[in-house]
Formats: sequence, C-alpha cells, structure tokens
Amino acid sequence: MPHGTITYNFLGCTSLAILAYDERLSLLPDYLQQLEMESNGKSVNRAGEAVDNHTMGVLWGGTGSKGQHAYHQLLHQGTRSYAADFIVVGKDDRGMPEHHNWLLANAFAQSQSMALGFDAPHDEPHRHVPGNHSTTTILLEELAPRQLGGLLAIYEHKVFCQGAIWDINSFDQWGVELGKDLAVSIYQQLAEHEAFDCQDSSTRGLIQYAKDTKRNL
Repeated sequence: MPHGTITYNFLGCTSLAILAYDERLSLLPDYLQQLEMESNGKSVNRAGEAVDNHTMGVLWGGTGSKGQHAYHQLLHQGTRSYAADFIVVGKDDRGMPEHHNWLLANAFAQSQSMALGFDAPHDEPHRHVPGNHSTTTILLEELAPRQLGGLLAIYEHKVFCQGAIWDINSFDQWGVELGKDLAVSIYQQLAEHEAFDCQDSSTRGLIQYAKDTKRNL
C-alpha cells in the first residue's frame, strides 16, 4: 500500500502541485482536479455563511521529469506559495534499473530541495533557494491495481475529511451549474433562435463576433 501522510493544509497556500514520477500516472492530476477542486472549491459553509479560512486551492501538475524542465524553477525560486505531492513507484517493472534509480533520485532530490532549500553565498543571491515548502512523498511499492486503488482512496478520504473540517458540502457543484445554465440561452442565441441583446456587453460582443466569423467562412 502507499506509504506517506498528507499533512498540509491550504491556510496560506494557493495551489497544490501533483508531481508523479511515472508516465503511467500522467493523467492523475486531471482526475484529482475534478475530485478536489470540484468537491471542495467552496466559499460558504453548510449553514450558508462565508468561510473564515481558505478552502481548496488550485490543483495542477504532471509527470516529474518533464516538470523539472518547465515549472520546477518557479516552485523553487518563485514567489507563490504552494504545497507539493511527490508520487513515486519503488519497483522497477520495466527492466531499466539505472533509469528507474535516476527517477527516484530526482524525485527525492526535488522534494528535499523544496523542503530545505539552499543558502547561496552572499555574492550569488540568484542561486538562493528559500525552501520551507510543504511537501509529501508517497512511495508505492509497485503500480498495480491494489496500489493504484489505495492511492486514489487516500485522496478521496482526504477530500471528505477536509470538507468535514472546513464545514463545507463537498458533494454539490453549484458554481459549475451556473455556467451550464447560462450556456443554454447562449447556445440558442448562437443558433439564432433567440435575440442576444439582453446579454452583457462583453458576452454580446463575443456572440456577435462568433456569428460574423461563421458567416465569413
């Protein structure tokens, strides 16, 4: 089963980076975005009152080896607050031990540098890495159905517990429903079944431009 404990909270953190060091988990951030942001992206509690703390932040990420050459620079030396989950697989089931050890080494090193940082010499401030970021490393023995199920269960249980702690309803999505409702009339207006002069000026302009573009094709 997965080893590791998810200990961070979002008090002061603006995002959660999911950094999976296995290409087979490349779609995990997409799944967790739906699970976490749709469930716990709320600003009122169960009583309909404004919450007095941050709830779910923005979840994003990808595979670690690609991310190191994309957004890890921002994570190490940028100005934004975040938490990061590193997910690694212990067993080399592809017969590439050297490659696998490099994957593990990079994951552990990235986690270490985010946590501890680097005190650069005074004459090289551009090399300073502040560290002190909240990170979690989850180590799966192997990527098999049991381990994958356990990994998903960790996140699903976390969502439920956070919803209970924040006293929010994790099981409605009224923010999503608003856009769906508005899309119905906009669709009718694009199809010229309804007038769109009732729309706000920005949406009205977009509808008109879309109509003009289709006519000019």
